[in-house]
Amino acid sequence: MFLENTVNHKEQFGWIEVICGSMFSGKTEELIRRLRRAQFAKQKIEIFKPEIDVRYNEDKVVSHDANEIRSTPVPAAANIPMLADGCDVVGIDEAQFFDDEIIRVCNDLANKGVRVIVAGLDMDFKGNPFGPMPSLMATAEYVTKVHAVCTRTGNLAQYSYRKAKSNDLVLLGEVEEYEPLSRAAYYKSMLRDKVRNIKVNEAEEVNPKLKTGNG
Repeated sequence: MFLENTVNHKEQFGWIEVICGSMFSGKTEELIRRLRRAQFAKQKIEIFKPEIDVRYNEDKVVSHDANEIRSTPVPAAANIPMLADGCDVVGIDEAQFFDDEIIRVCNDLANKGVRVIVAGLDMDFKGNPFGPMPSLMATAEYVTKVHAVCTRTGNLAQYSYRKAKSNDLVLLGEVEEYEPLSRAAYYKSMLRDKVRNIKVNEAEEVNPKLKTGNG
């Protein structure tokens, strides 16, 4: 379990914590836990999330287990500094959906003495590093990678396999659209999808030829 850093009152600098992992791994749950502890300590906190994330609630950060905490939805990372003025702790959920400005924003806040806690997907549905998350992980003092349980093997899962038929990078969804998979299960599923797509494309190429021949 992550234990909070001891504050050095001689140094007026904060730090960045990143909580990353696949979908259904407990990222938001851990973010809320750390923010609640800060609240109990009477620290001034503020939580931000991308405006596009309205899956559970427009004005709250909500985990898959229905734990929630009040938040401020923002259209862009550039809106955060002004709204975070005077805060001891700033939480940011679904950081992968923000633009690269979020990297500068987090570092500026930390340099001003703020503890910044960021949660987000480290990989997209294709298994590639997601948005600004790699840079945030690189510049953070603390990185916690949490794992889900693979729905097919029971092993640790670090991939978010998309069941929905969409190639859009951003597709908000839940268990109907996504499934946490281990490396082995993810590789096999992606290979099966690739073979299926090849067969579909070949069938589409053959059908027009058959129609032309019959005509």
